[in-house]
Amino acid sequence: MGKLLLIVNPTAGKAKARDNLLPIVDTLNKGGWQVEVHVTQSRLDAMETAAARGGSVDLLVCSGGDGTLSETISGMMRLENPPRLGYIPAGSTNDFASSLGIPRKAVDAARNVVNGTPIPIDIGQFCGRRNFVYVAGFGAFTEVSYMTPQEKKNLLGHQAYMIEGMKSLANIKSYHMKVESDEFSMEEDFIFGMVTNTTSVGGFKGLVARNVALDDGLFEVLLIRTPTTAMELTNILSSMITKEEYNEYVHRFLASRLHITCSEPVDWVLDGEFGGAEQEVEIENLTKRIEILSGNVKKS
Repeated sequence: MGKLLLIVNPTAGKAKARDNLLPIVDTLNKGGWQVEVHVTQSRLDAMETAAARGGSVDLLVCSGGDGTLSETISGMMRLENPPRLGYIPAGSTNDFASSLGIPRKAVDAARNVVNGTPIPIDIGQFCGRRNFVYVAGFGAFTEVSYMTPQEKKNLLGHQAYMIEGMKSLANIKSYHMKVESDEFSMEEDFIFGMVTNTTSVGGFKGLVARNVALDDGLFEVLLIRTPTTAMELTNILSSMITKEEYNEYVHRFLASRLHITCSEPVDWVLDGEFGGAEQEVEIENLTKRIEILSGNVKKS
């Protein structure tokens, strides 16, 4: 039997990982794995555990929300030869699990760990010292994911993000930035930006691109310029909802690397968690860096 380390976040979602722990372990055992379980005790515990113990197992599996997945992969990025990764989603939105075609039910996701297809995925590097899996963002609404209390996430799920997001509408802040990539350069005032490698953000599909490859070495980038009137803001929101191809305030493009400078420190969110306040940011795509067990996903 191969050695498998299962990292479980017991507070994610509605404690789904904790409540389904025995069926998950039973499914993995029957799939031929010798399972050792680690229950996270605090923030960043998944990252530290993956870094310290991931190199001694044949398969690393994490169960929790997107934040738990992000922590686990950040820990794996410290390893010279990281093992293959399995994911059992148990969070409120599970954006990246949706991109990977992983089932929502815990036991079905555990079966996917046993029978899933291994695919390589790109990993984002942020300012040369941190990693993200599926999104790095700033500006309007990005603080919602880490300011929404866990209890409210557990109680309301995706609705929690909507409720907290509406509260921030009256406090939209603008940032003067210069954004540069190999093929794009703009210096403007922006209210929002995100660099993604996912088909879903905050439970919404298609915000950046309709066809997303997780292993093509490119991020999907979305930038929203600052509107000057309430009508312009309404038009921006309308274009996001209807997924219009063109809006003069909404910029979408692909990039493998971004350099962003701002006139002041800007709060960033990485995979739903606070990533720090930065005035100068370098984002790089690390192509096909981690191999993960997916469901039915189209490869590039």
